[in-house]
Amino acid sequence: MDKDLSILGLRTCIYLVNDIDVAKEWYAKAFEVEPYFEEPFYVGFDVGGFELGLQPQKESGQKIQSVRTYWGVEDIQVQYERLLKLGATIDEAPHSVGDPIMVASVMDPWGNFIGLIFNPLFKKQ
Repeated sequence: MDKDLSILGLRTCIYLVNDIDVAKEWYAKAFEVEPYFEEPFYVGFDVGGFELGLQPQKESGQKIQSVRTYWGVEDIQVQYERLLKLGATIDEAPHSVGDPIMVASVMDPWGNFIGLIFNPLFKKQ
């Protein structure tokens, strides 16, 4: 197979929000990183070498959950509880999906799914 045509892996996960300025502040706290790119139409964060993007919603009140992205963590319980304290709501409490892999998820204040995964078997290359 031609290497130039192969899928390279996750690069960007975009969340739709109704107030990009408020969302920028929330995500900076939630992911403990400042944005590296800021425009009225898009805010980008570098999270462990992957892009977390924020875009304004086209319609207010619109809830989009078509994509489920899981962000790797070392301590899933600590990160899950930290996001809840920042105003996220419970979607799925931390649980095993096959020892030793654990997943959990929350909904951000704009209704976006944020998945967390502890997977010591997966090594980023």
